[in-house]
Amino acid sequence: MKFVTRVLLALLLSPALPLCAQDFPHRPITMIVPFSAGGPGDVIARLLGSSMGGVLKQTVVIENVVGAGGTLGTNRVAKAEPDGYTLLLMHVGQATAPALYAKLPFDPIGDFAPIGMVTDVPMILVARANYPAKNLQELVAYVRTQGDKVTYGNVGLGSASHLCGLMFMSAIDTKLTPIYYKGGGPALNDIIAGHIDVYCDPATGPTPYIQAGTIPGFAITSKKRVPTLPNVPTATEAGLPKFDVTTWYGLYAPRNTPKPVVDALVDALQKALKDPPLVNRFAELSMTPVEPEQATPAALETLLKSETVRWGKIIKDAGITPQ
Repeated sequence: MKFVTRVLLALLLSPALPLCAQDFPHRPITMIVPFSAGGPGDVIARLLGSSMGGVLKQTVVIENVVGAGGTLGTNRVAKAEPDGYTLLLMHVGQATAPALYAKLPFDPIGDFAPIGMVTDVPMILVARANYPAKNLQELVAYVRTQGDKVTYGNVGLGSASHLCGLMFMSAIDTKLTPIYYKGGGPALNDIIAGHIDVYCDPATGPTPYIQAGTIPGFAITSKKRVPTLPNVPTATEAGLPKFDVTTWYGLYAPRNTPKPVVDALVDALQKALKDPPLVNRFAELSMTPVEPEQATPAALETLLKSETVRWGKIIKDAGITPQ
């Protein structure tokens, strides 16, 4: 009798799995994207949300929450209920935020439950159509002679284009003059119109314009050339191996999200990254989904920690003071 009593007491006192975790998901999921609509991150989120929604048998709603270099949307998820119904799709900016912002309202590592990596998008360096250079070596030589007379576009502090610009300037040891935009669309429009000199963006944006011959692509930061842009050399091929930067995207839930919910989201992510419509559309935009072993909480957490250290040094060496 005492044994039965002890068993019943243990069952009563043990933490029960919340009902919301047991039947997850029973309502639509919101994926927060801290980027403007139509940009690379937004495109990735909509493709991913559609495929994950098919696996989970629920709608995944994409919500763009822009501002403060992506920190507004990120903070929204950090403060959300940890039930799996509010997710964050964020790029490498999750790792750079501590070095760029003095008083973040969240801990980029501690306040999130990583789900897994999504894709690692190479960057493409482009210039206005009439720029006096035929290849990357000529471009670098010209930029070095002109120095800060050269303008480069970026989408603000912590954006992929901003980080790529920092890496490019570090690789050629030359300071350029930044021109800031509120989104990738306006920056691309200005490089096409010839209002700025150079621009570095995730491959999803410039690819169709390079294919059409509207603007020249000087280098892509992938390990090998991409099928969609066979005539654009890698940075290493073009003679600038130190120009090593990609924009990786990861999926996160708030900290303390129940493990069964995280497991369900990991499963949906991995299946979504094998979904033919997503894979094919990614390929058209010069992207590839990560391998299954990278689409895991452990892999994303490891990457986030190492990238936080790496970019912290790059940003400090660039003389950027946290705002």
